[in-house]
Amino acid sequence: MKRLLFALMGLAFVGGANAADITIFYSPTCPHCHHARDFIGSSLIYEYNDLKVSEINIMNMDNRQAFVDALFKCGYQKGGVPVLVIGEKCFQGYADAMQNDLRAAVEADLTDEQKASAAANKAEMAKDKDAFVAAHADRKNAISEKEPVKKN
Repeated sequence: MKRLLFALMGLAFVGGANAADITIFYSPTCPHCHHARDFIGSSLIYEYNDLKVSEINIMNMDNRQAFVDALFKCGYQKGGVPVLVIGEKCFQGYADAMQNDLRAAVEADLTDEQKASAAANKAEMAKDKDAFVAAHADRKNAISEKEPVKKN
């Protein structure tokens, strides 16, 4: 029994770490939400090869409970958007000055090799962003709109 337990625990650590996924709660009318989504969609998904992003529109009433749950998890008293949940870290609001903090949250569980890959991607984007984005157009699939949970 002990062998099985240790084998299962070992499997949990095989395969390396992945970028912390991002869940962003947003409102379509919020300018800060648009800026956060633009940064994620034009930079982060290209820098981090394994990053997945779930977008949740809080104006859809079926998404409200998920938003309330996230506010509670994050310890926020007010429901301002955007709210970004990255791994175990939470961010409310958005300003360009937060970009390195968001990157740090994404990188929290990455290996040194994965961090180096992200740095190389960022450097390549700095040289010719349009060419890099075109060559990695499939990364747009990293972002998905989370379907609302319908109540019965």
